[in-house]
Formats: sequence, C-alpha cells, structure tokens
Amino acid sequence: MARETFISYKYSEAQELRDLIIEKLGKDASYYKGETGESPDLTGSSIENIKENLKNMIFGTSVTIVIISPNIKKSKWIDWEIEYSLKEYKRGSTTSKTNGIVGVVMKINGNYNWLISSYQNSDGCTSRSIDNSYLHDIKVKNRFNLITNNKYSCPNCKTFDQLTGSYISLIEEDRFLKNPQYFIENAFQKSQNIKNYELSKNR
Repeated sequence: MARETFISYKYSEAQELRDLIIEKLGKDASYYKGETGESPDLTGSSIENIKENLKNMIFGTSVTIVIISPNIKKSKWIDWEIEYSLKEYKRGSTTSKTNGIVGVVMKINGNYNWLISSYQNSDGCTSRSIDNSYLHDIKVKNRFNLITNNKYSCPNCKTFDQLTGSYISLIEEDRFLKNPQYFIENAFQKSQNIKNYELSKNR
C-alpha cells in the first residue's frame, strides 16, 4: 500500500538522489508531498514563512525519508523536519501521527565508507558500525532504541536488526532504490508500533 511521504535532504548535495527516489517510486510518487520543481522559491523568505511551508508539506504524511549525506549537519532544517515528523500536531479536527522515518545513506565515490564500516564479531556475525559524527543528535537518539524483550537479532554479540532494531533505520542507497516501497512500509509499520521503541522527539 502506498504511503504519503516527505523527503528531507540537503539540497546542494542530495537533490539528484531525491529526484531518483521519486522516479523509483513510480506511480506511488503521486503520494509524495515534499518539494518539487514546481514548489515556490522561498529564497529570502523569513524563517517563520519557511517553517509554515514545511509544516504544510509534512502534516498529513506518514513516512519521512531522510537522505543521509556527508554535510547533512550543515543544513538548517533537517533536524527540525525530523522533529516535526516525530511529533503530533492538531489542525482543526485532524491530529497528525508520528511518522515512520527511514534514512537513505548516500553513496560517495562508489561506496558508503564515509559513514559505514563493517566488521566480523568473534561469534561469526557480521555487524555494521556507523560514524555518528555525521548524524544529527535526534537521529542518533532514535537508533538502537527497540525496547522489546527480544531486541537483539543476535543475543551473543548483542547486535540489532537493521530494519527493526532502530526506529530510524539507515539503508544504503542501492538497497533502498531497488525496492523503496519495502523500506517505506517498514518505517510505517514501526510507526504503528511505537510502544516498542524508546522514542526521542526533541532535537
């Protein structure tokens, strides 16, 4: 089932990937509620005007896709967009629900080494390590935050499943583009079971 989505990204380095994600959504792209080439130019607008425009786009969506790029922390808006996506707001008789969120890691120079490193544990399990220095605090706080009894995918090395172990999963660009609907639906389903996660909704 298609979900209404918003894409949060740093325009100067992730616009092409944003466009590619929309293209890969196919007919489901009609449910995309974020910026397009037809969106109004807000250059020079006040902070409040920009915020209101972003709120109008995010409100009513159910999944926020965040493109993780090397200079994402230099954006003035991405952590605010994540915070707004996680909180509930009321407009008239309608109250928004907490969005599911999925991070798409941008490929740089043909790989993801700038953010992700892999290693093998003593028990044979392969794990990933994420360089959190590239991530906003609100993303870090919503990683590895599953609180159910069986939170570890491997109880021996205490590793988390990439899709269910964190409220904000980080998926490599190549994997995401092969089947974006799958990862969007995974994020949505987690938003329907937020009691299973220790969510942090503030930056």
